[in-house]
Amino acid sequence: MKDTIKLVANNKKAYHDYFIDEKYECGIELFGTEVKSIRMGQCSIKEAFVRIEQGEVWIHGMHINPYEKGNIFNKDPLRSRKLLMHRREIDKLFGKVREKGYALVPLQVYLKGSLVKVEIGLARGKKLYDKREALAKKDQKREVERDYKQTLR
Repeated sequence: MKDTIKLVANNKKAYHDYFIDEKYECGIELFGTEVKSIRMGQCSIKEAFVRIEQGEVWIHGMHINPYEKGNIFNKDPLRSRKLLMHRREIDKLFGKVREKGYALVPLQVYLKGSLVKVEIGLARGKKLYDKREALAKKDQKREVERDYKQTLR
């Protein structure tokens, strides 16, 4: 049986600000009320970033709204959360991040079956002219699609 994937949060700004070289899927260490809140779609990764600290991967700035029925069991919405990855993947990423210009950015949070997964990307920062070039390509593609649509009518 194929796992169903339900997108919870997406980081569109990451694709605008960075070139994504590689993508990794990893689990995330959460408490019960956080999982319930994510299932309701109460999650944001717009301001989030990923760091490797003491051989472990952590996501900082990920906001998960407190679960409304969670009362005393709710945790801090902006606390740092541990990402679950294999040791060899962490070591590979650590080597890449030490190189100049590379960073780890969260791309999306989704439910894969009953599990919460985070997709992180190994990214290089874009310069201003790269962003302009990407916008120009996007506009050009939109124009071509619009012209094609009008020829079909």
